[in-house]
Amino acid sequence: MKVSEKTEIGLPLKNLLGLLAAVATAVWAYFGIIERLNSIETRATLFETDLLKKAEQTPVNQELYMLSEWLSKNQEKIQSEMESMMNNRVNIDFLKNQVTKLQKDVEELKDKVRANGTHD
Repeated sequence: MKVSEKTEIGLPLKNLLGLLAAVATAVWAYFGIIERLNSIETRATLFETDLLKKAEQTPVNQELYMLSEWLSKNQEKIQSEMESMMNNRVNIDFLKNQVTKLQKDVEELKDKVRANGTHD
């Protein structure tokens, strides 16, 4: 059998159209699969990049972050304690003045008692 450009094939039109439709569907499916694989590969690459970027935090960085959080909480406690101590300072100053006045009054009373005892 010789095959040339003048060789005729006896194929019904229905079969030829079915064959063309099958080839077109196969090509469409192939390119759809390739597109889906490219999409999945791109997502995986982006996910891996993000994961590596987040993993760049060394334990030292994490420890410093935890230490700064702890210091911040302690600073807030110290601040509230100092605010309560400011009121104590005013009270202490007031009481100190009162004690000084009481001591002066007691000394004056002692002097008066002593003076009363010597004038008899």
